[in-house]
Amino acid sequence: MKQNGTPRTEAPRPVDVLVAGAGQAGLSAAYHLRRSGMEPADGPGGFVVLDHAPRPGGAWQFRWPTLTYGRVHGMHALPGMELTGADETRPSSEVIGAYFRAYEERFGLRVRRPVDVRAVREGEGGRLLVETSDGVWAPRALISATGTWDRPFWPRYPGQEEFRGRQLHTAGYPGPDAFAGQRVLVVGGGTSAVQHLLEIAPVAAATAWATRRPPEFHDGPFDEDQGRQAVARVDERVRQGLPPRSVVSVTGLPMNEAIRRGMADGTLSRRPMFERLTPEGAVWADGTVFEADVVLWATGFRAAVDHLAPLRLREPGGGIQVDGTRVVRDPRVHLVGYGPSASTIGANRAGRAAVREIRALLAREPVAV
Repeated sequence: MKQNGTPRTEAPRPVDVLVAGAGQAGLSAAYHLRRSGMEPADGPGGFVVLDHAPRPGGAWQFRWPTLTYGRVHGMHALPGMELTGADETRPSSEVIGAYFRAYEERFGLRVRRPVDVRAVREGEGGRLLVETSDGVWAPRALISATGTWDRPFWPRYPGQEEFRGRQLHTAGYPGPDAFAGQRVLVVGGGTSAVQHLLEIAPVAAATAWATRRPPEFHDGPFDEDQGRQAVARVDERVRQGLPPRSVVSVTGLPMNEAIRRGMADGTLSRRPMFERLTPEGAVWADGTVFEADVVLWATGFRAAVDHLAPLRLREPGGGIQVDGTRVVRDPRVHLVGYGPSASTIGANRAGRAAVREIRALLAREPVAV
């Protein structure tokens, strides 16, 4: 807006804590802020939750429709409210989206959406400046919970630009029907790659699976103790200032009957990574060729933390070093929902830890409004 021909600049809105993101990690943090006695508000004494998505559900709302709730790997309830009685045949995007919506309403979290967090800078009086699509905020502390879904990782391989077929990432996976009658090369060794192959193989003309390392599968239930151990192992890497790895990279892939059938019929017959792509497909070092119409990159995601770049938080190793959830270079900033806290069990623990440290920080360092 303009007044007297001059652009109007709105003053930053002060708030104690800003939570960027309302997926499982952001909601966990907001819940624990509430539990600590802090109210969701616009004023300097409360907290605000901003989410760029159009509706509740975090990244789950963008998952492909054939990923039913019964096939979700390692979904743990958010703190304070169980997810019970869900129809396992319904799409996970619907089930978890409804659960997150009910959760926000039950605890009165007042999430603002859609709001994009664009940049975080140093402010005045010990505050941060958070520039968003809905104005500027001035929090005393920031919980960044923007997740990874917006940063799909596309590895680079020789010949990638020459391939004449279609290339897409898990983030844009439309479901198996889009691959009917086609020759599909799936790249990646995680849960999504396995799910894609098992869905696509029955309708495709041919499939092939390439991974950098042989995938590891585990039998038996995956309980919370195992989850905590896996989170701790990933957390150690982040403590060293290195880019985080996924929890699945530590736990391995869960074995089930569908996977056993896929192994038996050859659908999950894994090949090492190809040497290069050609206009017609992929070529391996031993001269093996797979002619492909589609390359589906199920190669994971990276932390969506570009908004933190102005604070210069990265270490020489490329990662942002954290102690628990607290960024070592700036204790006002906490990271939840990445690496060790990307899983629901990790997110719940991280949200609680971040709030505990932030409450202590705010008590130690009062800041004038």
